[in-house]
Amino acid sequence: MPRKPSQKRSKITVEAIIEAGFICVARHGPSDTTTRQIAEAAGIGVGSLYEYFSDKEDIFAAMNRKFSDDIVAEIRLMTPEVVKLEIREAIRLMISRFGGFLTRNDGRYLAVARQLIRTEPLDSIEPVSKALMDLLIQYLSNHPEYMKIRNIPTMAYILVNAGIFVVLRQLTSENPPVTYEQVGEGLAFLVSHYVETEIAPGKRT
Repeated sequence: MPRKPSQKRSKITVEAIIEAGFICVARHGPSDTTTRQIAEAAGIGVGSLYEYFSDKEDIFAAMNRKFSDDIVAEIRLMTPEVVKLEIREAIRLMISRFGGFLTRNDGRYLAVARQLIRTEPLDSIEPVSKALMDLLIQYLSNHPEYMKIRNIPTMAYILVNAGIFVVLRQLTSENPPVTYEQVGEGLAFLVSHYVETEIAPGKRT
């Protein structure tokens, strides 16, 4: 049974294996990635890899957790800036940062996102959804005029989760019908239009 890392050196090895997993998935795709490739990319022997992970799927699970954790960290990092912006600009900034996050480092996170959305999207986005809901609460506290919106919890849940799915779907599609920028503009328009018509019926953005 693989052992849990307790010493600093062991934790560094585990982190190297997970990072190597991202590199290999980006290069070869999840189905063609092997534990031997991951071990070689991490600079360790296959035997050392199996001290910490039972198989490839075990490594992928750790990669998925890190992927979600890093997105949550990115959301928290941008929150102080986002909550000060007008709603359309706030969404544009979030979409831009999220796209940049997924495509950095030769698109290694994007490769994992493709795997997640095809296998277990609902489980994998739960921490991200919660972090975005927390950001929304902070945004509302900085913009009390939006508290006039009806059914805030319901609409927030729908908009947050629909937005996550649409962005991932666009980024993970080989031939998307629209550009990423168009997706961002579309989401910004939909949300801002809904918000403005709720707080000032008859007004259009």
